[in-house]
Amino acid sequence: MATHQLELAGGVATVTLDRPDALNALTRDSRRELAAELRSLGKRPDVRAVVLTGAGRAFCAGQDLREEAALADVETTIIDTYIPVIEAIRELPAPVIAAINGAAAGAGLSFALACDWRVMADDAVLMMAFSNIGLVPDSGGSWLLPRIVGYERAFELAASGRRVQADEASSLGLVQQVVPRAEVVSTAQTLAASLAARPPLAVAWTKRLMREALSATLGETMRSEAAAQADAVATADHAEGVRAFVEKRAPRFEGR
Repeated sequence: MATHQLELAGGVATVTLDRPDALNALTRDSRRELAAELRSLGKRPDVRAVVLTGAGRAFCAGQDLREEAALADVETTIIDTYIPVIEAIRELPAPVIAAINGAAAGAGLSFALACDWRVMADDAVLMMAFSNIGLVPDSGGSWLLPRIVGYERAFELAASGRRVQADEASSLGLVQQVVPRAEVVSTAQTLAASLAARPPLAVAWTKRLMREALSATLGETMRSEAAAQADAVATADHAEGVRAFVEKRAPRFEGR
């Protein structure tokens, strides 16, 4: 039985975690299938943006605690099945937008934080919930959260394991948009469509440059920018953008 659904339309791939009766809690199979799907989408030139969301009333509740084997060898489980999902999101050339339609907790929150943009339902909640069951953040949570909200806030959220409502999530910069629940997926898809209309190589290279800059020096980043700009200026999309500017019309980017 599939643990997620895929919809493709107009250059946008919508991936929906599909275990609604379990609040889209994660199993070994669901993590492996999700990582494989995201890697596959990353190889498709027709996919220019990705929306990640959940079916039913939750985005993702984290690990399915009924799957006892996952905690029996937790280090191997994380390395083999959680880390590949985070890496697939981060390494996907296309931007990834999290449509947080409901609760995002534990590793489910880490998945959302790994995305490039987050749209949140006004009645959804976020929880770095690991400490509530005597665990520590994983799936990149210890790296992602401080870079978004700063060390002190990140530590407080992780140590307390408390619920963060949408208005606070927005004020902390955890999410970029808050909308009614009924509009969260369509809002994310509209944003994804607008990104899909942009020059895909330039968007992909911008994502890569900014990701790499998080652990690079200014000098290293500027040299990476120079190399990427040399590639970008040779693309057909750059030439089309210049022509469209001169001709005072909307550009038609083709990813070349």
